Amino acid sequence: MPHTDAIRRYRENWQDEIDSASHHRAMAVGESDDAVARVYCALAAMEDTHAGFWEGQLRTAGVEPGPRRPSWRARLLAWIARRCGAQLILPTVARREYTSRNDYLQEPETAATRMTAQERTHARVLQTLLRRPSGASGSELARIEGRHRTVGGNALRAAVLGANDGLCSNLSLVMGVAGAAVSGHVILVTGLAGLLAGACSMALGEWVSVTSARELADRDIRVERDELAAAPDEEREELQLIYEAKGLPADQAAALASRLVTDPRNALDVLTREELGLDPQELGGSARVAAATSFVLFAVGASVPVVPFFVMSGYAAVLGSLALSSLMLFGIGAAITLFTGRPVWRSGGRQLLLGLAAAAATFVLGRAFGVALS
Repeated sequence: MPHTDAIRRYRENWQDEIDSASHHRAMAVGESDDAVARVYCALAAMEDTHAGFWEGQLRTAGVEPGPRRPSWRARLLAWIARRCGAQLILPTVARREYTSRNDYLQEPETAATRMTAQERTHARVLQTLLRRPSGASGSELARIEGRHRTVGGNALRAAVLGANDGLCSNLSLVMGVAGAAVSGHVILVTGLAGLLAGACSMALGEWVSVTSARELADRDIRVERDELAAAPDEEREELQLIYEAKGLPADQAAALASRLVTDPRNALDVLTREELGLDPQELGGSARVAAATSFVLFAVGASVPVVPFFVMSGYAAVLGSLALSSLMLFGIGAAITLFTGRPVWRSGGRQLLLGLAAAAATFVLGRAFGVALS
């Protein structure tokens, strides 16, 4: 007999699936595009199947689940979708599906099922619909998505932000120590220690992040390969849903999905990209390169507030550090406009004010502690 906590978990999962099915059915009713409405209906049918799975778990545990009733919140969202259109609740539903897409990984009862993969497919389909411009064709959507991915993964953007982390953190550290009125030698040593510690921390964090992402991606691809071999028809149906969500007519989406699944190697590549959202050629990049890059970028930014203390002392060094860091802060803000398109003076000025505000706060704190301990 399952523990009370397990039964509670079954009921929560069961209710979540009922609510999701209710959302999708209502969105199908409120959707003016017949092709998209069919996608919502297919998602609702999958959620109904998942709800049936948890009903089986409850009955096995000796608990009768009772009739399926959506929660009050689900009923309210469904009412809005039916009356005002699916687009009004799509962001809420898509966000809910995205945040819960991996929940079943922790559920031992679903280990031998395809429910986790299907939940991820639901999230992927809804994210695609969320980005889909009204009336846009699939090819137009692909071009738009491609532009966003290019900007989001830009190496220059990562370089700017990495240097900014080092600059802001070490400037605040140096000003905090300077506020305590300690010698220039101590400030220099502290700044160098902050540079080394921060760069090592960033490198280690990036290495762990990329390594974990690669391991998780490798696992997901292995699972996808096994599922493709065991249930090719289900994979074809999920791939068809994704293409329909992108704007392809149902018959074209079905034909394309069927053609892709007939070639296992090509099918795995496509499913990895479309269903998992992964690039099998990259899988997060090299952990060593990412760690080394993070170390260097952080160190470059963190060195700026320290440099004046090599050639000056006293308040001249503090003022020199502030001046050099201010120029760098404004420059970083100006560089960010390459991605945002905002005016240089506005972005640079904002970055300068925020960086100096952080430095001023640590300087005041250092001065207060310096006076109290003297």
